Amino acid sequence: MKIYVTNVFVDDQDKAEAFYTDVLGFTVKHNVPVGENRWLTVVSAEDPDGPELLLEPSDHPAVPPYKEALVADGIPAHSFQVQNLNAEWQRLVALGVSFTVEPMEAGPVRMAIFDDTCGNLIQLIEMAEAAQ
Repeated sequence: MKIYVTNVFVDDQDKAEAFYTDVLGFTVKHNVPVGENRWLTVVSAEDPDGPELLLEPSDHPAVPPYKEALVADGIPAHSFQVQNLNAEWQRLVALGVSFTVEPMEAGPVRMAIFDDTCGNLIQLIEMAEAAQ
């Protein structure tokens, strides 16, 4: 068994597509109209056959309070692994990405948290052994 698709709830699929592709560097895997929305998934450019991230509309009534509570408590909706946290942080800051937590040591990882502009906090992780 392996992970095929996971989701992040987004306020606006067009805005999310632009952010996740143009800023974060993911590529669109599926873009299928489904009523007023789309089955819109992105994948890592480094692993195009890997797990897909569904940019899922926040239409369900339970989603906005859930997302607001996570953001208010500083809890990331997802975690993405990077090889060099400092380089990725600098790249994203230069692109105007807002970080709520700058790179820091966190036990076996280094981490940072940013705002994805679509109602979520996202955590970047660098494995400690990768930094050595």
